[in-house]
Amino acid sequence: MEIVVGAILTQNTAWSNVERAIDNLRRARILTWRALRDLPASELAELIRPSGTYVVKAKRLGSFVRYLWENHNGSLRSLLNGELETARGHLLSIHGIGPETADAILLYAGNRASFVVDAYTRRILRRHFLCSDRAAYETLRGLFHAVLPADPSLFNQYHALFVSLGKRHCRSRARCEGCPLAEMPHNPVL
Repeated sequence: MEIVVGAILTQNTAWSNVERAIDNLRRARILTWRALRDLPASELAELIRPSGTYVVKAKRLGSFVRYLWENHNGSLRSLLNGELETARGHLLSIHGIGPETADAILLYAGNRASFVVDAYTRRILRRHFLCSDRAAYETLRGLFHAVLPADPSLFNQYHALFVSLGKRHCRSRARCEGCPLAEMPHNPVL
């Protein structure tokens, strides 16, 4: 449950802020699907305030919880089981759940082989001439699905490596010295 809540709250904010919001939910004993379902949106918004854009995120989290109860009787397992693309389609049909959030929920909460393309992944691929500035999310996701075995632990590891590389070297302002990809053709200002 915390993975799903975190995936929704981390949109456009730092993970440290999400952790503070989740701690608020935990202290208020609201970290159950039933408690979230029954909590007024205004109270939820106040609890997740540290995550930023908290009114919008409270609506998104509320939409997720309503969908879960209305269509899966509050069962995350029911939502995430079945054909991967069907489960992904269900997630994408929920207001406020985009491709990156859907894939994060599938991979990390559902242990499903759905590759997460985040800002780090996109920046690294772009700087190393592996995609254009305008490459669509689904195109980039498809690249990984085409060349990697459909293994959730492998996708998890690859994603973690992109995040690590992005945080250490391929930041907004590149730090190419010591980067394991420094010998590959790249443009650090892209």
